[in-house]
Amino acid sequence: MAATEFRRTGPLKELTSYPQWLQNVVRETNPDKERVVNHPLFAMIRDATLPLPQLQRFLSGVWLTVERFPHFMAMNLQKAQVGDSIGVDMARRFLIQNIRVEQKHADYWLAWAQASGLRLENLKMASDCFEVQALAHWCWYISAQPSLVVGVAATNYAVEGATGEWSNLICSKDDYANSLPASSRTAAMRWLRVHAEYDDTHPWQALDIVATLLGNEPSAPDVDAVRAAIRTSFNFM
Repeated sequence: MAATEFRRTGPLKELTSYPQWLQNVVRETNPDKERVVNHPLFAMIRDATLPLPQLQRFLSGVWLTVERFPHFMAMNLQKAQVGDSIGVDMARRFLIQNIRVEQKHADYWLAWAQASGLRLENLKMASDCFEVQALAHWCWYISAQPSLVVGVAATNYAVEGATGEWSNLICSKDDYANSLPASSRTAAMRWLRVHAEYDDTHPWQALDIVATLLGNEPSAPDVDAVRAAIRTSFNFM
């Protein structure tokens, strides 16, 4: 293996398993991620204190990102041709498997919205939350760009990573779950519980793909592009 190539040998979920440049990018963008995860909105949902109109606006605004997320990954998958490189093959396998998982998540989000007094028509016709919907437009834009590594970093590392953490925050107490009607509680909490559980692994897998695609010594413009895409995803969130 050439000195510039990267093959992970350490544990998947330890930052020190990755090249120094990528460790730096993660650390530099962590404050942006923390602004997302520690947003008062998620603490209020956790504590069951967020007023219903604000919860409904959140659910309506994020719907576009949730419903379209498999499309974003499919756009990145189109860039991954079999045999191009080990990193490309890793990305291809990851995206194919992840698309199958994400296909169910729109149904889970809809169940959460329905338990909160919304219908599918409300989600589709949402017209007062354009700034929240901007995240979906950003994900579409960055996934349409030619760079596979930037697309994976922006969506599967940044968006999935922060989402897993704020979902875990909401699920860290039973207050919100207990505030839901018993008849719909399990279905309404499924999206949150699924993301709080599996998204702990997906962002690390995406990080492994980013490292393998770019290697130990990528060019400064490549590093800058990855950092900027991650930071922009967090800022839109």
